[in-house]
Amino acid sequence: MDLSAELSEFLRSRRARLKPQDVGLPEFGRHRRVPGLRREELAQLAGVSVAYYTRLEQGNGRNVSMEVLDSIARALRLSDTERAHLTHLAKPTVKKRRAAIARPQRVRPGLQYLLDAMDGLPAFVLGRRGDILAWNRMARALMGDFEAWEPGDRNMARMIFLEPNARDLYVDWECKAVEVVSTLRLYAGCYPDDKELLALVGELSVRSEEFRSLWAAHTVTDKGHGQKRLRHPLVGEMTLSYESLKVAGDDPDLVLVTYHAEPGTPSADALRLLAQWGVDEPVDVRE
Repeated sequence: MDLSAELSEFLRSRRARLKPQDVGLPEFGRHRRVPGLRREELAQLAGVSVAYYTRLEQGNGRNVSMEVLDSIARALRLSDTERAHLTHLAKPTVKKRRAAIARPQRVRPGLQYLLDAMDGLPAFVLGRRGDILAWNRMARALMGDFEAWEPGDRNMARMIFLEPNARDLYVDWECKAVEVVSTLRLYAGCYPDDKELLALVGELSVRSEEFRSLWAAHTVTDKGHGQKRLRHPLVGEMTLSYESLKVAGDDPDLVLVTYHAEPGTPSADALRLLAQWGVDEPVDVRE
């Protein structure tokens, strides 16, 4: 993945979403040739020369200081996640990321024991690229029969965009799709040399017009918690909260995801029913 092109497109997309009135600048003239802020307006807000910002937006991030990146991030009103993504694109740590990619990801037995012990809650472990590396029986009952899938198909992005029933399972499928692509884009900024990532993005871009459109938007998020509405064929619709927890250890890219329902709600009752009934016949989003 070309980091210079990624840096250029990311800055352009963030600049395009801002209007002069959003940042307290007067808007002169009715017709503007570009959406959002002009380069000179952004440079003024960031306190850098137009020529300097132009070089950066053209993908030339060599020797840019963290002070300048922070100023540009503030001018673009970037979130903390977007600011980190900008830093990864402009000042990549090549040796560190290449060494990380070279190590295969494995879930140690102790972590699998923990998943299995969380018997009443769906829980699973995600790796790089959203690969589904491990799960418990409730995750299988809720989300899909991962054991029946080929290892290369166990991936959250493939599931969301390529499996037919994923749109039925996720009530707010569009929001879930944006979240998955945004997380994948964030990972791409950290590991642009990941050939498996490039293959995944290429496959999804060819097979899914929706993925292709969302990927081009350069949105990045790193949601650690929230809620999902799911519609299960056995127990109906549920509103479940999720927590995404970084797994401590040698691999910083493992994430433990758990789902739970608020006590005393119909969703909690549905989750208990699923625990008693649905495990023998797990939902399969592939049908």
